[in-house]
Amino acid sequence: MAHLPAPYKRFVKDYPDIDKAYSALAQACHQHGPLDEKTRRLVKLGIAVGLGSEGAVKSHARRALQLGASRDEVEHAVLLAMTTIGFPATIAALEWVREVVKS
Repeated sequence: MAHLPAPYKRFVKDYPDIDKAYSALAQACHQHGPLDEKTRRLVKLGIAVGLGSEGAVKSHARRALQLGASRDEVEHAVLLAMTTIGFPATIAALEWVREVVKS
């Protein structure tokens, strides 16, 4: 839980039963269907980019890289958002990804 934000850690501590149920739902959604693990992580990265969540972008970029996605694949997933969410939001997400790649 090193990269998890403090508010999330507090939520898990304060509401373990809800966290357990949410985690089970997340796992069921993640495993359902034909997409492989790396592809699922890249899709989730794209969703995080669209949401504009720095923490989620960094988390999903980190996990995609850990699963063997290349830097180019991760950046491509971000660039695909440009024509939907716009240039400034895409550039911000690219910077967040680059922070993860550097670490």
